[in-house]
Amino acid sequence: MKKPFLSLTLATTLALGGVSSTTALAAPAHSSPSEKAPSTDKQIVKRINVDKIYKNIEYLSQTPRVAGTESEYKAVQFIKKQFKSYGYKADIEEFQFLSYTDPDKVELAFDGYDGEVQPKHLTYSVNGDVSGDVVYAGLGTLEELEQANVAGKIALIQRGSLSFAEKVVNAAQKGAVGVIIYNNAEGDLNGTLGGVNDQYAPSVTITKTAGEAVVAKLENGEKVKASLKIEGASSGEKTSYNVVATKKATKNIKAKKSDIIYVTGHHDSVAGAPGANDDASGTSVTLELARVLKDLPTDTEIRFITFGAEENGLLGSQDYVDNLSEDEINRSIANFNLDMVGSRDAGDLILLTNDGEPNLVTDLAQASSKRLNGVATPYGEGGRSDHVSFSEAGIPAALFIHNPSEPWYHSPDDTIDKISKEKLQDVARIAGTAVYDQAKVQEKKPKPKHKKGKKQRMPHLHFKQDIR
Repeated sequence: MKKPFLSLTLATTLALGGVSSTTALAAPAHSSPSEKAPSTDKQIVKRINVDKIYKNIEYLSQTPRVAGTESEYKAVQFIKKQFKSYGYKADIEEFQFLSYTDPDKVELAFDGYDGEVQPKHLTYSVNGDVSGDVVYAGLGTLEELEQANVAGKIALIQRGSLSFAEKVVNAAQKGAVGVIIYNNAEGDLNGTLGGVNDQYAPSVTITKTAGEAVVAKLENGEKVKASLKIEGASSGEKTSYNVVATKKATKNIKAKKSDIIYVTGHHDSVAGAPGANDDASGTSVTLELARVLKDLPTDTEIRFITFGAEENGLLGSQDYVDNLSEDEINRSIANFNLDMVGSRDAGDLILLTNDGEPNLVTDLAQASSKRLNGVATPYGEGGRSDHVSFSEAGIPAALFIHNPSEPWYHSPDDTIDKISKEKLQDVARIAGTAVYDQAKVQEKKPKPKHKKGKKQRMPHLHFKQDIR
């Protein structure tokens, strides 16, 4: 069970487009590899079939694939079937997690404000039917809440500085019966409290316009009352799944145990979102690379994995990595994590590492993109996806993603018609050639430029959902 986010320094926020780049943005994908590209690159490129990737996305994105639901299990069975059709013995690995069911009713009404209010719930917010005077409590610090005297009232809090969880817990500790958080930017505010906590008060979010209008009334000395109702929210233990297909090394130099490379994506989506880009795209590229690499000679073991419950806090990858043996971790040299790699309306391809430092994955991917496209894909700092689980175990890892993300991220509009075959092909070529560049049979492997990180178990506090 995850604890609430009471203190957190976020990595680079993808939605804001913050990336510390070390090189120019990658050029558009070429239709064919450079004449100077090695024959091994051409072996990969000619085998990639973007129509197969697109077709798999189309199937997976027919319906949302929320972790722990029948639709996720259906997707898992499809993924296993695809792996088996390529000649793999695919395994489905179950794990349990504490799940949150979204409410079926979220209502908020103000007495004294006639503007439109369309409240949104925060994931993990609790049920409640409360009413009372509205009081403005700034950013929701304990000091501001104390000064506002929120006991028995509904606290109106601005987004910013503190996590949503900290704001709600602070307000509840000071006696507030409910919490309204208004956005500090235009548009709806969809966020998460990060986990179950019995200290939460019922909480909703509203737009910047509505919040500022209510604040103006309060600062003008007017009284504003509100009624807030949340019904149908629940939490309980559910089962999710990881799907694993392994390509064993076809040759081990000096009979030593081989290195391990992981190619990963997550197959779950958020509620209400078909998840064509997030992350049927990464799952489908993972499937295609498994097909492409299946019969090529390698002296490295390659594991192709799709994770469940990524949207719940990287739970599938955390469970998988936590169950690796010490020997497996010592032999693990790279995680290529593919998440949101096909949207036509997202920005350019970037590589993100958990600490912002280069590693074997960024080295290989930059070398491949330079060979294929003439420009090395930039890298920066960023978490909030499954590469974090590998990184925190000391395994070099990087996220492949386009930045900034598309406008309909985590929305019902994340559908197949928004997918770009050109972007899918570009990512598949770069990741595929980079993986094979390291995994192909070689008498002498090039030594990584960067030392492997120290094995370190840390809380998995990175989400693509907004937490503050």
